[in-house]
Amino acid sequence: MKFKTFGKKENQVVVLMHGGGLSWWSLRKIVSLLEGEYYVVTPIIDGHGEDGETTFLSIEDSALKLIEYIEEEWGGKVHTICGLSIGGQIATEVLSQRKDICQYALLESTLVYTIPGTRLLTVPMYSLAYGWLKNKSFAKLQAKSLFVTEDLFDLYYQDSLKISKQSLINITLSNGEYAIKDGLKETTAKVLVVVGGKELGIMKKSARALNEAIPGSEKIELPNYGHGELSLVHADEYVDLLKRQWMK
Repeated sequence: MKFKTFGKKENQVVVLMHGGGLSWWSLRKIVSLLEGEYYVVTPIIDGHGEDGETTFLSIEDSALKLIEYIEEEWGGKVHTICGLSIGGQIATEVLSQRKDICQYALLESTLVYTIPGTRLLTVPMYSLAYGWLKNKSFAKLQAKSLFVTEDLFDLYYQDSLKISKQSLINITLSNGEYAIKDGLKETTAKVLVVVGGKELGIMKKSARALNEAIPGSEKIELPNYGHGELSLVHADEYVDLLKRQWMK
């Protein structure tokens, strides 16, 4: 796991975890809105982009790496941890393992229910289709589904060429099999759970489960948004939600 940082180190620390198949650059509009007042850390999850040479192992392994970084660099505590999709799952795992690691958290489009058939289908699927994932025309379709804007497509495509088959398999397995841990109910963070109204039912079910598992958390469903659309397309609204959360 590599770490990009922005802003002045003396400011309060905000950690932003990107989604699967993306990297820190997908969050740069949010970074630009925060770096004047906060020290923004954007981890690059194993297997992605500039850390493509490192095989992604699991959500739990990635959470441990983030915890170790926060312990070494910030004495074990930061102001806020945010995550989208698999980044949200990693953030959730961090909250489960360290109850007081942050004051605030935002979990966007975070799956916590097992997808049936994940393990049965994943390995054969990528064994057959891995080459297609590096095809530029296919990448454009994928980018559109991930709300990657045209100005970021080249970054997305170059990063997609770096991800290994094993990382893709491990990411898909870990994402589809992740479930809430008992330790999550102990977190002291003020948590905002966000899901899009156009997302799959299992994502809305996951948002409700997170809201129920985390004491004092708040859940927001954005009626016309798809998976990850808030952070990837509507940076201003994302930051407004964060600032509202910080004022509570």
